[in-house]
Amino acid sequence: MPTSLPLLIAALVITSLPVAAAPAAPQSMDLVSTQSVLSADRAGADRERINEILARADVQDQLLKQGVDLDEVEARVAALSDAEAQQMAEQLEQLPAGAGVVGALFAVFIILLVTDILGLTDVYPFTR
Repeated sequence: MPTSLPLLIAALVITSLPVAAAPAAPQSMDLVSTQSVLSADRAGADRERINEILARADVQDQLLKQGVDLDEVEARVAALSDAEAQQMAEQLEQLPAGAGVVGALFAVFIILLVTDILGLTDVYPFTR
């Protein structure tokens, strides 16, 4: 028994060497372009701007008066593509100061209407 113990240890060390010396799988090292980082930042900023406007009490009151569920609005904004979020944020920034609420509500109404017509949401019953 005592002579077989060093042989057993040697056999285990020799058989484990190929596993320990095997090269690790290469990690994906794709380069990230500056443009993709900037567009991701821009999309996040656009969504923040839209959410800031929708968080205002006067905007929420108007949405509730029109029968729009606030949770549905938040889900719709989250589901916007980057291009749609950018377009909506630009439209909101171009509105005059006094027409901000009306314009924001109109933009949200149009987006919900289009998504309702396309069958993506079920907000307005008159679109069926």
